[in-house]
Amino acid sequence: MNYVNCNLCPRRCCVDRTTGKTGFCRCPDTALVAKTMLHKWEEPALAGNRGSGAIFFGGCTLGCRYCQNAAISCGPTGKPTDSAQLRAMMEDLISQGAENIDLVTPTQFLPTIVPALSPKLPVPVVYNCGGYERAETLRELEGLVDIYLPDMKYADASLAAALSGAPNYFPTAAAAIREMVRQTGFPQWNGDRLTRGTVIRHLILPGHVENSLKVLDWIGETFAPGEVLVSLMRQYTPMGNLPAPLDRTVTDEEYDAVLSWMYLNDLDGFTQDAPAADTQFIPDF
Repeated sequence: MNYVNCNLCPRRCCVDRTTGKTGFCRCPDTALVAKTMLHKWEEPALAGNRGSGAIFFGGCTLGCRYCQNAAISCGPTGKPTDSAQLRAMMEDLISQGAENIDLVTPTQFLPTIVPALSPKLPVPVVYNCGGYERAETLRELEGLVDIYLPDMKYADASLAAALSGAPNYFPTAAAAIREMVRQTGFPQWNGDRLTRGTVIRHLILPGHVENSLKVLDWIGETFAPGEVLVSLMRQYTPMGNLPAPLDRTVTDEEYDAVLSWMYLNDLDGFTQDAPAADTQFIPDF
């Protein structure tokens, strides 16, 4: 796994990042860490009482127009960090009581991250991503990641193209999530803490209930009951100058419709209340 002719993500830019050239993510070959923190706003089964040990990486391979982490995702932001330094950050978070190590938007820096994950950490490793991943890249992470935390943002290709510049998002994310579930199997628990498994996040977008229903249909049709957990997110917060309906939060009627569909698909997992749509829950970068 390297940066030469980089094909880590589905953009497959084929640039040699070791020469200073960059592709879609605009990131160098040195990992950029924008923030580390005990993150207490992840799903309860991950955050627990002490919080996830979140490591936020700069840049992104997706680039959603409504991104709540735009301060760090829209460009090469963060402290240059090698594998040894990254390992030290992980160990420091664990010493602070982190329930797990939560790698947030990590794909563009995998050649730095992978060496930092050996030897095995004493807490689960969470791979927190937008779902737009290459299954081939994920296969190289087998045995290193305990919990996959991908988004499944879109079933609608036109919506994926308009908001994330990725018309092939759905088939790409579907293949990636199948690979994640193949690696982790059914969820495993230690009390109320998830220790292994795949949690599929879906952020409801205002005005696009039909997209959400199709996403939940796919999850219900693809996986056996209980094979994955679903995190149905109501936290969409208008960011920047976006046109209607993306200039507002999700209504009660929209959320209730999607929540009902989740239960009709016999999906288990996590939900959010309306107050989750608030900028106070966005980390201060």
